[in-house]
Amino acid sequence: MQRLINAGYGNCVNADKVVSIVSVDSAPIKRIIQNAKDAGMAIDVTQGRKTKSAIIMDDGYVVLSALVAETFVTRFNSQQ
Repeated sequence: MQRLINAGYGNCVNADKVVSIVSVDSAPIKRIIQNAKDAGMAIDVTQGRKTKSAIIMDDGYVVLSALVAETFVTRFNSQQ
């Protein structure tokens, strides 16, 4: 059964496919995001707001969210 986590502003991701949720402050994560954008593997769900976290999926996609990583931890733990 699929569990969906709200990624913000009415967008959801499949919780079973999430590898990690990271802050976008560090240079290595910024490189991962830029590489995903260049490869067409980035999904922007910020609705025009500042990107605060990146959700790394097991299939190589990177979901960019305007929510902080701690919010996802709370939402993920509340569903279990």
